[in-house]
Amino acid sequence: MPTRVVFDSNHGNTKTIAEAIASGIGNGATAQPVSEVTAANLDADVLILGCPIIGWRPSQRMQDFLAGLSAGQLRGTKAAAFDTRVRLFIHGDAAGKVSRALEEAGARIVAKPRGFIVMGTERPLADGEVDKAVAWGRAIASELARTA
Repeated sequence: MPTRVVFDSNHGNTKTIAEAIASGIGNGATAQPVSEVTAANLDADVLILGCPIIGWRPSQRMQDFLAGLSAGQLRGTKAAAFDTRVRLFIHGDAAGKVSRALEEAGARIVAKPRGFIVMGTERPLADGEVDKAVAWGRAIASELARTA
């Protein structure tokens, strides 16, 4: 079952989280930049999408990718979404918006949208976030095994 973790990353933090999630999922899961994927060449049984929150919403590249998905295109695909965010009182929810778009394209959501904390726009991830991403990937793998 091909598993792809597709991400957009401006400063490397989201890439690091995507790679950690893929590692946690195991079983050949790969992390790939959204710039290398189109709706036409999307071939995954499991699709995890992630991006930073930019202006209260998903990054523009992720929005463009999602806009290319057609209704029902992801039928039979299991999916989840994550974002990277600065810890603020209010910060937006890119993961929730991405998750809804995946569902609208026909995917079955297998994990609650998840945010991972960065210390600032170009600063490193908060302590423990990579470990949390690996654990989230393992939880997704467990859910996939349970529902296989």
